[in-house]
Amino acid sequence: MRDLGVGFGYLLKGQRWVARHGRSYGFGLLPGLITLVLYAAALIVLAVWGADAVGWATPFADDWSSPWQGLFRGFLTAVLFALGLLLAVLTFTAVTLLVGQPFYENLSEKADADVSPDGTAPRSDLPLWRELWISARDSLRVLVRAGLWGVLLFALGFLPFVGQTVVPVIGFFVTGFFLTEELAAVAMQRRGVDLRARLTLLRSRKTLVWGFGTPLGLAFLVPFVAVFLMPGAVAGATLLARDLLGEETGEDGADAPRPQDVTP
Repeated sequence: MRDLGVGFGYLLKGQRWVARHGRSYGFGLLPGLITLVLYAAALIVLAVWGADAVGWATPFADDWSSPWQGLFRGFLTAVLFALGLLLAVLTFTAVTLLVGQPFYENLSEKADADVSPDGTAPRSDLPLWRELWISARDSLRVLVRAGLWGVLLFALGFLPFVGQTVVPVIGFFVTGFFLTEELAAVAMQRRGVDLRARLTLLRSRKTLVWGFGTPLGLAFLVPFVAVFLMPGAVAGATLLARDLLGEETGEDGADAPRPQDVTP
């Protein structure tokens, strides 16, 4: 259980790091803002036309008497919006990282160098287009896994009592795991660690991953919070990746701002 606290500690350290590196933080906000606008528009569409979609998908309920038709379709509309919100949380990080690949790659590399005993960070020799392709491919594979979990949890949500208590808790832990994978991938991909190896590492220390990702997933449910936490989440996931890979970390470097990154 100690790893839960360690994981949460990396989340806090990442936020402290970007607070001390104002320029990196400012650039790191841009991809999140772009993605937030796109997701907000999609959720608004779902909220406005979700009831119409449910009505179209349930023609068998057209002849039901009141109030059963309204209750049934109202419940399905609420579940549809909840599923859309869950998928938004699960995919927000992947889409934001893809949009902001150069920004977050640079931020992660700086955080890596700051805590490295020799002041250096691993660098990828791949061209940018190749890195974007690998990132997009791996993100899609992760999203398929997350989507399968989402469908399973959606189905289990219909179970009495369990669906309203246990299933949401499991959902947050699943969300936390996949959020951490996406964020840690920035640092691990730079080291040449492929998706299968990343998942193996994360599964080997699930409590560490949950301690980092689950609170972050809960915070991402609050409107606009995800945008402001993303840069620090990338920095914190970089520290977590170093821990998973057994790399030595100089803690003093984590709190030492680089002069070129400090906003006057």
